[in-house]
Amino acid sequence: MCRNIRTLHNFDPPARDDEVQAAALQYVRKVSGTAKPSQANEEAFARAVAEIAHVTRHLLDDLVTTAPPKDREVEAAKARARAQERYRN
Repeated sequence: MCRNIRTLHNFDPPARDDEVQAAALQYVRKVSGTAKPSQANEEAFARAVAEIAHVTRHLLDDLVTTAPPKDREVEAAKARARAQERYRN
């Protein structure tokens, strides 16, 4: 998985639309191999991002779990600690 795509499921509060959109954009960038499409591909790129964001929102809304929701601040602190350890070596 692309490192820039974050887990969005089972957070309190739930993932916001801008987070879903950002994940969809990162996915399309990764699959297409480009961060910014050419003019000829701009419409297809934007349509793919919109469709993937739409499907992702449905997926997140439909997923069920018995695990307690994760805290965003705690998860962010864990990610910072992992990054610090990774880049220290």
